[in-house]
Amino acid sequence: MVDMSVADRRTVLAGFHGGSAKVRLTPAIPATRVSLRAGADAVAGLSKSLGVKLPMKPKASASAKGRTAFWIGPDEWLLIDEKGDALMADCATSGVVHSATDISHRNTAIIVSGPAAADTLNAASPLDLTLAAFPVGAVTRTVFGKIEIILYRVEEETFRVECWRSFAEYAFGMLVEGAEDASL
Repeated sequence: MVDMSVADRRTVLAGFHGGSAKVRLTPAIPATRVSLRAGADAVAGLSKSLGVKLPMKPKASASAKGRTAFWIGPDEWLLIDEKGDALMADCATSGVVHSATDISHRNTAIIVSGPAAADTLNAASPLDLTLAAFPVGAVTRTVFGKIEIILYRVEEETFRVECWRSFAEYAFGMLVEGAEDASL
């Protein structure tokens, strides 16, 4: 009889941990992600089929039923579902013209939390991360060191850093250095 072996898939940041007394760095749980492009006339139909109202202004996000939608540009959103539900299928049932691409295996995320979270991120990002300029729920595409990220403020002292898997170790390393500096 043949032994069947199944490979366990590990996330790119499995086993990574870091931070300091003032900030914690944690790989985010795996999630389903979709890059969505659509015209303004398709937003209502997509919002209804997805169960989350797509935000329509810069730096905006919206969440409902475990799904989050980030406004990335005038006709572009990043959708995240940490429960792994069928975002692509829900987009397909919208009945409107759009482009949806599953990027679940392209991206990963790092959670940066604690009182020095903003200082840690500012070690490699030029953004003004004060609450007045970047409030809870704000999201933007920006640079972090030498890579592009999508930065989302989840709570006052918690951020989600979305990046391509191929840059995840670099991003985590930069955050570790930023966390060390922020603790001084």
